[in-house]
Amino acid sequence: MPTLDKTRRLDAMELIGTVLDAGSFRSWDVPAAAREVDAEYLDDLAKARAKSGTDESVITGEGLIRGRRVAVIASEFNFLAGSIGQDAAERITAAIERATAQALPLLAGPASGGTRMQEGTPAFLAMVKITAAVRRHRQAGLPYLVYLRHPTTGGVMASWGSLGHMSVAEPGALLGFLGPRVYSALHGEPFPQGVQVAENLFDKGLVDAVVPPEELAGILDRALRILMPEPAEAVPAPATVDVGPSPVDAWTSIQLSRNPRRPDLRWLLSAGADDALPLNGTGQGENDPGLLLALARFGSQSCVVLGHDRPRHPGGPAMGPGSLREARRGMRLAEELKLPLLTVIDTPGADLSKEAEEGGLASEIARSLFDLIGLESPSVSVLLGQGGGGGALALLPADRTIAAQHSWLSPLPPEGASAILHRSTEFAPSIAAAQEVNVAGLRRVGLVDHIVDEHPDDRPRDFCSRMATAIEYELSRTAAAPRDERLQRRWEKFRYLGG
Repeated sequence: MPTLDKTRRLDAMELIGTVLDAGSFRSWDVPAAAREVDAEYLDDLAKARAKSGTDESVITGEGLIRGRRVAVIASEFNFLAGSIGQDAAERITAAIERATAQALPLLAGPASGGTRMQEGTPAFLAMVKITAAVRRHRQAGLPYLVYLRHPTTGGVMASWGSLGHMSVAEPGALLGFLGPRVYSALHGEPFPQGVQVAENLFDKGLVDAVVPPEELAGILDRALRILMPEPAEAVPAPATVDVGPSPVDAWTSIQLSRNPRRPDLRWLLSAGADDALPLNGTGQGENDPGLLLALARFGSQSCVVLGHDRPRHPGGPAMGPGSLREARRGMRLAEELKLPLLTVIDTPGADLSKEAEEGGLASEIARSLFDLIGLESPSVSVLLGQGGGGGALALLPADRTIAAQHSWLSPLPPEGASAILHRSTEFAPSIAAAQEVNVAGLRRVGLVDHIVDEHPDDRPRDFCSRMATAIEYELSRTAAAPRDERLQRRWEKFRYLGG
């Protein structure tokens, strides 16, 4: 289990100097109005100013990251442990509101013990107005990116520190709600080691990455290129729009789809996408290995990607209820950031276990379908390989569906259907044909809109390139459609599918 290290931490201005382009920072801070405080607290404030070289526990302003204008809020831990009093809260709120008004992405770098105890409840309540300002910023479709620094605890972690579209953490940082000193005072024993540490939070799906300060600018630049893309021209139709279904039978396609060397979602992102930035977990303490969530760019088209993470070995973890809660995080990101959503289907089926049942797998599949069919964002689904049961259906509804030639979709893998109907798996090939599980059948009923060809001598990179070009085209096509028209067409597609 990781433990807290003794690394020297950057102060607020050092962080700003490390992340922003040289000489680009411009402060937004103005002196706070004088408040009546007792002499002891006044002395504390004077000592804090002398120690930190700042007038408050936060610094706000704007600058450039790789030439892109961004707003910045950075805690200064040397000022009363980065605690948030009323003046600091007003400074943070005003900065968020200014970033919203100027349509700027916002980077928050908290390092704080939480509410300033010298100010008590009024300072505590100020976390609400900071959260309200973050909500308005996000509702405007503007990226809110958080870099959690050592240490971040208390009300800060429980408000603006935990609301990022993407949250990354400083290596070894202490991060949590309850400060270790408070726990020790209340319980008479130290808090268990290794729990409130950045690396442990990553393992639990609570942060998206653990990144040292010197690498932060590169990560943020990649994220902002995806989250705030430049306007793009319409993408010309690729050669794959004229590809038809494979002439082979359904059972042959199913066997080909099960080849462990067949390109999976990770291959598609690494070999087909121009950039892909993985996200991690639900942000709510779950990190189910059955699903991969990422921000990505295919050619000129940015999107949120969520899809099945095919197990590397037989019997590996399948998609469980936590995967679908992570998927719904991706759906919310797409809607809030006004980005298209790309779902990628490649699963023999969802997790069939006691844990999945008790975790609410069936209800999570239902919620995923509910959210996808009404998703405000443009959407494209990709049948990449296997499409077994509810695990596949949960990611399927979209404006347009692309299929690899040997992908398939079925209520159960054909062996399972054969066992139900005949108490034997030997009828799987004939059942696959009868159920029309292959791309030819799926196109006939109106599900598949675009087919990407596969060849026996394909290199994985060549197939991924063709698939990526098809994805770029379909993302561009769906994004160009008027919202109401697009939603109506999606509803009609699934209302009359096969009719």
